[in-house]
Amino acid sequence: MITMDDIVREGHPALREVTKEMDVPLSENDHTLANEMLTFLKNSQDDKMATKYNLRPGVGLAAPQLGLTKRMIAVHFEDLKGNEYSYILVNPKIVSHSVEKAYLTSGEGCLSVDRNVEGYVPRYARITVKAFDPDGNELKLRLRDYAAIVFQHEIDHLNGIMFYDHINQDNPLLPPENAKAIE
Repeated sequence: MITMDDIVREGHPALREVTKEMDVPLSENDHTLANEMLTFLKNSQDDKMATKYNLRPGVGLAAPQLGLTKRMIAVHFEDLKGNEYSYILVNPKIVSHSVEKAYLTSGEGCLSVDRNVEGYVPRYARITVKAFDPDGNELKLRLRDYAAIVFQHEIDHLNGIMFYDHINQDNPLLPPENAKAIE
């Protein structure tokens, strides 16, 4: 079972590396890893499990956050409209995006960052992602608003990018141009 002890923190070299594409369907070991990543997210959102295992709540987890340079992410969350997103994506790519941007008014956080980082993180308001599931089936997801932001955050991890790299260093709380605020 993955716990917070398995998650690497800021400064770990894996968080700044560009990951390698994975073979699909996944090997048995990588299949197990994928399922453990998704289970971690579910456990982290369950009050009883989170307390028992001292887990910080998370909606997404990328393999580099476990110190692995594998191109794989897991997400598990519900958007503001009650739509559930629970996916393991292998080799995800953003194939198209809107001109319009969006940002979370509360800012973003990360399981690999143990401090509060103030600032707005501009993201695309709408994206289309192509990826594979662990069994090698192709997926195409059209995402908007909060869901698009979560997926972009995790895909950034696969490219060695941290959320705070996007924050305006001179004026972190300046609302990004051409961007809508997501509560």
